[in-house]
Amino acid sequence: MNKAELVEDVRNTLGNDTTKAAAERAVDAVLEGIKRGVKKDQSVQLVGFGTFGVASRAARMGINPRTKEQISIKASKTVKFKPGAAFKAMA
Repeated sequence: MNKAELVEDVRNTLGNDTTKAAAERAVDAVLEGIKRGVKKDQSVQLVGFGTFGVASRAARMGINPRTKEQISIKASKTVKFKPGAAFKAMA
């Protein structure tokens, strides 16, 4: 499912009186809220769905696939998602 399909699903869930633009604004608002929450609090927990959180990646050595020479990869942060039990059970 891509974003356009998600917007259409949200529109159908909210009912026929909801416009596509309103459904898209709702989806965008949820995504922005998750982004702000992860940035501010380092974690966003949606009970029954899962948790978005920040994880640290240690510095490491890698290999340039083109030249096969070793390169140093800096430490970084990334966003991880851990599905909740109810969400896991659906899959």
